[in-house]
Amino acid sequence: MKATQRDYAQAAKRAGGRCGLYFFCGQDEAGASAAVGKILETLGEPGERIDLSGGELKSDPARLVDEARSTSLFGDTRHILARVAGEEAHDAIKSWCELADRGEVEDGWPIFIVATSATDKSRSAKLLIKRDDALVAIFYPPDLKSVTADVRAMADAAGMRLGGDLGETIARAAGLDVRLAQSEIDKLALYLDASPQSPKVADGAAWEAVGASTEEDGFMPLVNAALGGELGKLPSELARMDEVSLNPVGVALALERRAAQLASLASRWRAGSDMKQFLSQNGVFFREHRDVAAQLNCWSGGKLERLVPRLADLHRSLLANSQTAQLLLARELTQIARYAAARR
Repeated sequence: MKATQRDYAQAAKRAGGRCGLYFFCGQDEAGASAAVGKILETLGEPGERIDLSGGELKSDPARLVDEARSTSLFGDTRHILARVAGEEAHDAIKSWCELADRGEVEDGWPIFIVATSATDKSRSAKLLIKRDDALVAIFYPPDLKSVTADVRAMADAAGMRLGGDLGETIARAAGLDVRLAQSEIDKLALYLDASPQSPKVADGAAWEAVGASTEEDGFMPLVNAALGGELGKLPSELARMDEVSLNPVGVALALERRAAQLASLASRWRAGSDMKQFLSQNGVFFREHRDVAAQLNCWSGGKLERLVPRLADLHRSLLANSQTAQLLLARELTQIARYAAARR
């Protein structure tokens, strides 16, 4: 089955319990990851999560099926989440399809694959699109309007009505990342003691009170310094990350999103075109034109194809090493900035 980010939930619901493998692809890794959470909510008790990387599946394709058919030590339920880049999971998916056709994974645990930089036209997706026991959904980079609507829906579910343009403010502060936006909504609901049974109105004052990030102390100045090769700015931005306690994972997510945006733009850019007009036509916020244009000059399409999976690996490393996350992030940002600086 095939779906988009708008109708994947309905497609999954129509499929009932037939789906054994969910392949979420496209440039919006945050949206795809959020979709995994929504699908898990409909499956009942998700149980233990087994994390797999693209490298693990590429070197050992049988690992995916083995994990899907294995049992936990205490017999609890489980699900498998694999974060891969491009076609890293192709051979593992092919193996799953062959065993599924023989009826050998009917009782297997659900598999979720978030495939950064893959599309619904990829070889991996083509293995699954015509199957009734698999769902392929593609997630495009969100725009401000759609994320604002998602933020308002999150607030409604949490028992809050957002006053004025607070929904848009939260969407911008989260860098259009629905996971970060959900985190901010959760903090705001906790601060207001809001719930569906006891709804509250959230305004700008409440937003400021919970210490929401502002544009001045947000992620993007650090992201822009790294991807733009601004070695003169990077030390002060790294110091600011420590001073204002920026979340390393949040910075990494913002970095992933910008890299995916650059990859998409690079594939459509034609030499000699008017850059400002090109960026406007492709939905880049006008205040970001200068930074995005400079970064496009530093990164070619081929280099971006290697950068995107590298950032996905960085994200996983930060989650697995929370105590040293800031150090790991600073080292990676420095390496990225040095590479970009050499091509400015």
